[in-house]
Amino acid sequence: MVAAEKAAVEKAEVATAVVPIDHRAGGAIREHRLERSLTLAELSSAAGMSVAMLSRIENGQSAASLEVIERVCAALGVDMSTLFRAIEDTAGSAQLLKAGEQMEVVRTGTKHGHTYRLLSYHKGPRKIFEPFFIEMDKLSEVYPRFQHPGTEFIYMLSGRMEYRFGDKTFLVEPGDAFTFSGSVIHGPETLLDEHIRFLAVIIYAE
Repeated sequence: MVAAEKAAVEKAEVATAVVPIDHRAGGAIREHRLERSLTLAELSSAAGMSVAMLSRIENGQSAASLEVIERVCAALGVDMSTLFRAIEDTAGSAQLLKAGEQMEVVRTGTKHGHTYRLLSYHKGPRKIFEPFFIEMDKLSEVYPRFQHPGTEFIYMLSGRMEYRFGDKTFLVEPGDAFTFSGSVIHGPETLLDEHIRFLAVIIYAE
């Protein structure tokens, strides 16, 4: 089965159009899997996911969360920086992601009405930062809570929200910039408008 998949990959023509990031991520995972002569069943089992889900990710039919990508990389024996370097179209330090190429991800704790769009995939030798464009609305009954290494920076684009940081809440309005330690439990507490949009950047410490 693996040999047949390798042959199919070798015969595939390179498309001249820009390939969506979900397809490039899935393609990079598939290439690493085939290089190791692993079947879908073997990799999915090692990564703790279903064969159907892994197949959809490899074919660009389903976006993988960062948590899932980390599990797949661990099962493949590669770090995320290696995978994301394979996703990038060009070498060097500059990267432009057009609107249609930005990967929508599902972060742990998010529910209906939350959209997280990852704005950069260049990781380098280690994970330095993660920038997100986030949209939320009042359709969500429960708002997520997060806790992670590093420092987080939020810039409010539209709408107002009360944001919890530990045992405190802060009113964040359009144009406000909010910086805090990611190690303290945090997340939106109350949406004061029907729809809000903000940028969030997680900067990881050494």
